[in-house]
Amino acid sequence: MTTGNGKELQELLTKSFKSAWEQLKDGEMEKVFAFGETYKGFLDRGKTERECVTEILDRAKKKGYISLEDAIEKGSIQAGDKIYSVNRDKAIALFVVGKDGIEKGMKIVGSHLDAPRLDLKAFPLYEDEGLAMLKTHYYGGIKKYQWVSIPLAIHGVIIDRKGNKINISIGEEDQDPVFYISDLLPHLASDQMAKKMGEGITGEGLNILIGNIPYNSKDAKDKVKLNVLNLLNKKYGIVEEDFTVAEIEVVPAGKARDVGLDGSMIAAHGHDDRVCSYAALEAVLEIENPETTVVGLFVDKEEVGSMGNTGMESMFFENVVAELLVLQGNTSHLAIRRAFKNTKVLSGDVTAGYDPNYPEVLDKRNASFIGKGVTITKYTGVRGKGGCNDANAEFIAEIRRIFNNNEVVWQVGELGKVDQGGGGTIAYILANYGAEVIDCGTPMLSMHAPLELVSKVDLYMTYKAYKAFYIA
Repeated sequence: MTTGNGKELQELLTKSFKSAWEQLKDGEMEKVFAFGETYKGFLDRGKTERECVTEILDRAKKKGYISLEDAIEKGSIQAGDKIYSVNRDKAIALFVVGKDGIEKGMKIVGSHLDAPRLDLKAFPLYEDEGLAMLKTHYYGGIKKYQWVSIPLAIHGVIIDRKGNKINISIGEEDQDPVFYISDLLPHLASDQMAKKMGEGITGEGLNILIGNIPYNSKDAKDKVKLNVLNLLNKKYGIVEEDFTVAEIEVVPAGKARDVGLDGSMIAAHGHDDRVCSYAALEAVLEIENPETTVVGLFVDKEEVGSMGNTGMESMFFENVVAELLVLQGNTSHLAIRRAFKNTKVLSGDVTAGYDPNYPEVLDKRNASFIGKGVTITKYTGVRGKGGCNDANAEFIAEIRRIFNNNEVVWQVGELGKVDQGGGGTIAYILANYGAEVIDCGTPMLSMHAPLELVSKVDLYMTYKAYKAFYIA
């Protein structure tokens, strides 16, 4: 029978999640802030999933990773080999081959590189009463009213008629122009303000201002549009038809910035889910000669259901694992099934942090808090856990042990009150293969806003969590 005074008994039997800042070890405060600086650089260079893949690939090559194609040409792989596979420049998988065969299972941290944004429509450019504008179609779950009256940048790729791929980035450098979606002045907005918040700005109303000066010609039509096309042609060599074979994204302009007098937080576009992606990248790049094969998996299309040939629902990852099994000399048709059955996964995705401005949407006893470390989320889904993974108790206990043994500050949380809303991650997809999976990621504020907010200490603990999982 447990005995002792009330304070001792309370310490022994109860659990409270405390500030991660107050649990940092000697020298870790400096590491937290240094890690935050490198993460901000990653965000600034990776405003789109393509740009993120370029950054990840560059880092991987410097660490000695070779392509899957080169490994196939070599004819075999060995323990300690580092392999990457890129999926259409929008997703990438990094493998460090373990001493145990891949059939014995993998340790995967899976995250996504896409983020809510605006995409240009296939035929976007038009002129209306002296203004050149671009039509957009929003991507992912956004609050449309948040995207008006803020500086915007354009990123993407265009394929010209000769087949050349042209990378575009306008609005990030100090000398660059930015772009803008107008809003109504309050003096004339009585009808707009009487609408529901979600109806005040429409999807078809998210049209971007791109020019106002007409081309100097007496006989041309739509002179402002023509002037914009002329400027684009001079700089990039493109014509209007090239927009139809382009992928162009519109994101908030500007760099990631520290928030707070203490510099403890970061405001930026795309924390969801590049904060977990960056933590996973740094963790996997530090792994050498593991017992079990470790994988950093960075996918696309999570924000729109993980569909398509670059999303987690595609066969990309399964095909890569199959190729690696063959390179290990394992041609059994059951090998890939055994590999996934023996696999353990942290689905690295963000979760909603408790916001004192909006306390009514979260169960405070089961919410994540900013500054209290990485969050373990047993299940996501909506209403009655619809569409969730719901991790097994045995696997959660294993993760708890790993984190506690490696001084990872962690907490648990749900995505809102029951029946309040909900969401999902890629967790259920890998679980469908038979792997053990749990959601584990960074809590944040203002999720899916043009600028989102995370704490640097939560980012650092996410990295520590992923690395501890890999090496356990």
